[in-house]
Amino acid sequence: MKLQVVLIGQDSEFETAADAMQRERAQAVIVQPLFTLGQSGPLAELLMRRKLPSISAFRPYALAGGLMSFGSSRADTSRRIASFVDQVLKGAKPADLPVEEPTMYELVFNLATAKALGVTIAQAMRLRADEVIE
Repeated sequence: MKLQVVLIGQDSEFETAADAMQRERAQAVIVQPLFTLGQSGPLAELLMRRKLPSISAFRPYALAGGLMSFGSSRADTSRRIASFVDQVLKGAKPADLPVEEPTMYELVFNLATAKALGVTIAQAMRLRADEVIE
C-alpha cells in the first residue's frame, strides 16, 4: 500500500487534486475532517464521479455523498464538552480536569454512493453501522 498525500487549500483545487489522485492510481481517499466541514457535498460528488471511494471521520461527509464515515460521535463529544464547561464555570481549574478520549463512535454507510461506485457493503457491516443511508 502506498500513501499519497494531496493537499487541497480551497475548493477550486478539487479537480487538480482528483487528477493527481487518478494519475497515481489511488484506490480510495481519506478526507481529513477539518476540510470536510464546509465542502462535504462538492468534494464527495467529485470523488464519486471519479469512482474514488472516500471516507471521513464525520457523519456529515457520508450524508453529503461520501461512501462512509467513521469517527467519534459529535453529539456525545458536545455533551462531554458541556460537562467540562460546567465544571469550569463552577470554579474548577481547566488544568486540573482530566484529558478524555472519545468513547462513542459512529459508522455510517451511504448505499447510494456504494451503488454508484460499484462497491458492495457486506450485510454484516450494514448491521454494525449506526446509520445506513439508502
